[in-house]
Amino acid sequence: MSTDPYAALGVAKDATADEIKKAYRKIARTSHPDLNPDDKAAEARFKAASAAFDLLKDPETRARFDRGEIDASGAERQQQRQYYRDYAGAADNPYRGGRGFEDHGDASDIFAEFLRQRGQSSGGNWSSEGFSARGSDLRYALEVPFMDAAKGGTTRITLPTGGTLDVKIPEGTAQGQTIRLRGKGSPGLGDGPAGDALVTLSVREHPVFQREGDDIVVVLPITIDEAVLGGKVETPTIDGPVSLTVPKGASSGQVLRLRGRGVKSRGGARGDQRVELRIVAPAKVDDDLAAFMEGWRKTHGYNPRKGMKS
Repeated sequence: MSTDPYAALGVAKDATADEIKKAYRKIARTSHPDLNPDDKAAEARFKAASAAFDLLKDPETRARFDRGEIDASGAERQQQRQYYRDYAGAADNPYRGGRGFEDHGDASDIFAEFLRQRGQSSGGNWSSEGFSARGSDLRYALEVPFMDAAKGGTTRITLPTGGTLDVKIPEGTAQGQTIRLRGKGSPGLGDGPAGDALVTLSVREHPVFQREGDDIVVVLPITIDEAVLGGKVETPTIDGPVSLTVPKGASSGQVLRLRGRGVKSRGGARGDQRVELRIVAPAKVDDDLAAFMEGWRKTHGYNPRKGMKS
């Protein structure tokens, strides 16, 4: 992954949030692995763009990266304590040249030397005296399939070190949700515990389903006769296809509701599935249909636009 998320998206560092989003969507449309199954370069571009977008889409995280507080992966940067080094090297420092502080590059070296001397003077291992520190947290970005986010699942990510990490995707995971994996971050110092891994999830778009809150939204095509006569039609849900009753005289844009067919909320209840009907005319209107509709219009014509004014 590029160390510069702006370069990964092909935008300037002063790009607006909208420009960043458009750049990511453009790369996703052209380089998504599903569209380029055998193109490793396209897959690498998509992964780099996804990680960059996850970092830059949040204003606070973007600002922290711009200030140098975190790196492109979202991990904390070690801040150099130059103020101590500057003071120790000052000409008027009365302790300058004292034992154990010469020729050390920075404060971390001085601290390490202090611990070494302390261990020598005590005749043992300094960590046995109780010095410990918790490891730092590590941040990762992960794109998950829509159905894994809706129904739950497990996926494996490859770490920068080459190792792997299994991530359990909770049922009902929302866009931008962060999962904390206890003890999967950097190892601690001495007896200190390891840090955590923070995995921020982005949910891949689905060709059929859309999510609004805990509801699933589906646009369902129906034929002219199904709209006029009504009847049972099959509609997809995240749990599999079900039978839906279309009322007589249904119109495009009419919304039917399937209770409890949505996504499970944190409280345990499930949302609904909203089915928006869309009447689709046949690809070819034959003579029989045309003759029937012409006759019907002469005796039953109506104006659905009545009352509309410009």
